[in-house]
Amino acid sequence: MSDSSPASLDAVTTLGDLARFHARERGSKEAFLHAGRSTSYVEFDGKVNQVANGLLAEGLSGGSRVAFMDKNSDDFYQIVFGAAKAGAVSVGINWRLAPPEVAYILNDSKAEILFVGPDFYGLAEAVKDQVPTLRRIIAMEPGHENWTDFAAWRGSQVDSDPHVPVTAEDVAIQMYTSGTTGHPKGVQLAHRCFFDLWRYPPSADMAFNEWSDRDVNLVAMPSFHIGGVGWGILGIRAGARNIVVKEFTPGDTLEMIQNHGITKLFLVPAAIRMVLQHPDARHTDYSSVKFISYGASPIPLDLLREAMEVFQCGFVQLYGMTETTGSATYLPPEDHDVSGNERMRSAGKPFPGITIKVVDEAGNTLPPRQVGEICISSPVNMLGYWNLPEATEKTLIDSYVHTGDAGYLDEDGYVYVHDRVKDMIVSGGENIYPAEVESALFGHPAIGDVAVIGVPDDRWGEAVKAVVVLKTGMSADADELIGFARDRIAGYKLPKTVDFIGELPRNPSGKILKRELRKPYWEGRERNVN
Repeated sequence: MSDSSPASLDAVTTLGDLARFHARERGSKEAFLHAGRSTSYVEFDGKVNQVANGLLAEGLSGGSRVAFMDKNSDDFYQIVFGAAKAGAVSVGINWRLAPPEVAYILNDSKAEILFVGPDFYGLAEAVKDQVPTLRRIIAMEPGHENWTDFAAWRGSQVDSDPHVPVTAEDVAIQMYTSGTTGHPKGVQLAHRCFFDLWRYPPSADMAFNEWSDRDVNLVAMPSFHIGGVGWGILGIRAGARNIVVKEFTPGDTLEMIQNHGITKLFLVPAAIRMVLQHPDARHTDYSSVKFISYGASPIPLDLLREAMEVFQCGFVQLYGMTETTGSATYLPPEDHDVSGNERMRSAGKPFPGITIKVVDEAGNTLPPRQVGEICISSPVNMLGYWNLPEATEKTLIDSYVHTGDAGYLDEDGYVYVHDRVKDMIVSGGENIYPAEVESALFGHPAIGDVAVIGVPDDRWGEAVKAVVVLKTGMSADADELIGFARDRIAGYKLPKTVDFIGELPRNPSGKILKRELRKPYWEGRERNVN
């Protein structure tokens, strides 16, 4: 344990300092429980130091990228915080991606070390020779014939603090988001992004955001998402007890609530629905649960009614994006009405310290209830996209992140998401850009033209649909085209259905009119997001 940890939580400005602070203040208190393995805060800090020293011994220096590809675990946070103490940057990789997508992220980030779980050894084997910057692969479990296992690698290092100088402005985490051009972009989040929003006094309706070391936090969303790693860091910041499950399943969620007295958890609406459909949903004790936060998509009113009846706790909608380090707005429990109200159609209002405006195509700020692009100014906005200055300039303008979401503000500052400027599809909380799917399909010899759109789906919110024009004299069916794309992109991005038409609608300049394609599927709905 370091003797130079900050004197108070308010003085903490880096992830490394956070580990130091809790090691001193909370020592033997349990920080993590994962798969039956308990880790105290002082043990966590010691293991973080070992990871940091291991990375330094591997020759990593300030700004080096360290990649992680595995399902959730307590070890993941040791790697994130260890990289942070070494001045390195952790890069979480979506393990659902196809090999070409994984290789792209490893190469784009210039990853030097890859930590990989046993379920993905084959995936790592398939891409390792395509990544020249990769110095070493470390297996998260023992047994790989060529790769050292994580526990042995970590255990060979001293647990003294390396005391590498790290500032609040240094990059801590690089997260990859789907790209409008077919390639994901690396969002650079500085250490300050996980602390600076806490410096603003909370509003009266923010009891859901009051954390303490008495909270029991369920970390169930994937760690490669801001809704996973960000939620975990929230619990760590509070000195809470963090129950980390390998991956979300309805049964595990119910078991953890019942057995560990979960007080707070974050789920996407599709996951809430799955929990409610589990046979044990109405036989579980939810008395410990104070608040369930949800995000990535609005919650349907019927689902909210059922969830409020069963869970008997406060519900909070959160809206934001990776570029804003997650949540920028909140819809507090007081605005959740089982009878329905106007605010239930909103994404809530800005957190203290955050300013939101809606602009037209020329960048002019629009008055209330006029639809334009939603823009977010926040002290925890990203530094920018990794090695993409032009994309950064288009997204981060005068301190505002231009979200690509179309919507409006009401007179009280509540945000209403109306549509998506950039055609993004949100399915089960995953962001999917049509360009990625179209690119994967276009190589099929029978496809002459293709457009990908999102259509309503009762389970996932939205589903991916491909609208295909076949070349003259060529034939193909839906299964063939979906199978063709499966080798090129992640399974969750694949079209669930394929429609065949004679010609795609286009404007005079040749741009595909996707709104025309989407219109029949969204007929009769209040908004064009689900």
